[in-house]
Amino acid sequence: MIVRNINDKEVTETTYRAHGGAIARMILDMRTLKEIGFLAIATLAPGKEIESHVDPMEEIYFVVSGTGEMRVDDDSKQVGPGDATWIPTGSSHSLLNNGEEDCTILVVASPA
Repeated sequence: MIVRNINDKEVTETTYRAHGGAIARMILDMRTLKEIGFLAIATLAPGKEIESHVDPMEEIYFVVSGTGEMRVDDDSKQVGPGDATWIPTGSSHSLLNNGEEDCTILVVASPA
């Protein structure tokens, strides 16, 4: 069994800026996982955006706190705490924090 906390050294050492907007950390990734690509946590400040991009993996964005406008291909929806968005492999996607507080999301990705 592996238990990771977002403040563990193995997690904080992975801190990076995700697609121009969010500050992200890999909680679990391919260094540990066998079939799932990764589990990451990202925080997006008000007015910031995870810019539109395409990934070679199927993903789920799960909103922990805050709000935003989620766009997948030509579809966009307002999302908030408890919302999960499925992003098919190869789909263009972005998330704009259009709220007044940080938007924190969990991202799960799995190779196609």
